[in-house]
Amino acid sequence: MTYENVSLLFIDGKRVPSSTGELRTIIHPASGKPVGEFQEANANDTDQAISAARKAFDNGHWASFSGEQRGKLLDRIADILERDKELFAEAESRDTAKRIIEARYDLDDIISVFRYFATEAPKAHEREVETGRAGVRSTIVSEPVGVVAMITPWNYPLLQASWKIAPALATGCTFVIKPSELTPSTTSMLMDVLTEAGVPTGVANLVMGAGATAGGPLSTHADVDMVSFTGGLVTGKRLMANAAETVKRVALELGGKNPNIIFADSDLDAAIDNALTAVFLHSGQVCSAGTRLLVERSVHRQVADEVARRADLIVLGGSHDENAETGALISAGHRDKIEQFVSAAIAEGAVLRAGGARPTEPHLQDGYFYRPTVLDNCNTKMKCVQDESFGPIMTIEVFDTEEQAIALGNDTIFGLAGAVWTQDPEKAQRVARQLRHGTIWINDFHPYVAQAEWGGYKQSGIGRELGQAGLAEYLEHKHIWQNLSPARSDWFADSKGN
Repeated sequence: MTYENVSLLFIDGKRVPSSTGELRTIIHPASGKPVGEFQEANANDTDQAISAARKAFDNGHWASFSGEQRGKLLDRIADILERDKELFAEAESRDTAKRIIEARYDLDDIISVFRYFATEAPKAHEREVETGRAGVRSTIVSEPVGVVAMITPWNYPLLQASWKIAPALATGCTFVIKPSELTPSTTSMLMDVLTEAGVPTGVANLVMGAGATAGGPLSTHADVDMVSFTGGLVTGKRLMANAAETVKRVALELGGKNPNIIFADSDLDAAIDNALTAVFLHSGQVCSAGTRLLVERSVHRQVADEVARRADLIVLGGSHDENAETGALISAGHRDKIEQFVSAAIAEGAVLRAGGARPTEPHLQDGYFYRPTVLDNCNTKMKCVQDESFGPIMTIEVFDTEEQAIALGNDTIFGLAGAVWTQDPEKAQRVARQLRHGTIWINDFHPYVAQAEWGGYKQSGIGRELGQAGLAEYLEHKHIWQNLSPARSDWFADSKGN
């Protein structure tokens, strides 16, 4: 497939220009150079996309597909992505500046998501209820929630889209998706994949552009039944308030401030190595990044020294730089925010141990690079510990007891993910059970599988993606009571007095 016209919107099965005809230039973060132009949608375009999704859901054709048919369709999507994996990886790398090897890993994960939900689609989502009454059949049936508005972030564009699109298609929903205006390429390309795989006209719709214009109606329109959003806390709260006007279902994944706890009895070499991966992968632009390193006091100096030493050795570079270990930040504006974050942290007492500056290498000057940064002597009273930076910044805190480690790990408004490092399996389980975060790794950091639920406690969001619960987000549950022997109830007297 050539993936032509992906700069256009995709509405009701067709590539169409936006109402305004305005274009947005996409910048490659590692070079600062343009890599493409995309149509900028407005509210009118989004209204049309919602109308197409509504019509496709209500006309009955898509609803007539069996679970087996939807499962085969999802497998075909996965097959096409396997075939065109390198094209998608290159496009993802151009938009985000992540290394090409990371983009390829992402494609493997994306394909696995479609494969998993392909196996879930045919399963019967209904059950019989025992009522204790003769002559009654009571059934719980599960039906698609309807039209879903999907809003996805810039850090993992196609991966986050797959987490929403795959279960929506598996359950029989229709959708309108708006990717980040910074990284729309692969989500737009996916629309052509869905068409080739046989997704009916109007089921999948795409609008591109800024959230305030293209995304505006997605959380307010009466014909939208559900909003699924991955992104920042402030925007998530606003979408939730908007959705309340029409009482839409809302699924939110809003980031985290994730504790990575190292006990003195852990394998320190492995713990330190994984601590670097936890926070500096993709330059920290990961919602589950282990940005808070909590270290038992007796090994604090050893761990902090080694983490700082190794952070200073990390090689920055472009997408195809074979020597690079991590890449650029998404934009100049985001880099400015990271610089301000570090300056404020130092002003409130954090000790800079590594990084804290832009790189000096000549070949990195045109991109939005920032050195991996380690801040020691931190505590939970500091904004650098409480606020999400979404950048390559690690803060280090110290604890003395297991109870204190748990208390510190939970001392955050977020609750997305965390990790525990110890060679004591019972302690590992105790701590993991008491941490109020949606994913806890023990002696590891970052892996996930499509079969396991993903989502957060507290202000990290509402609902789950992936796994059985992720599928259930897209289902409504209906109770059907059938009286097999209908008869008079005789609750009220006969109107004729009989």
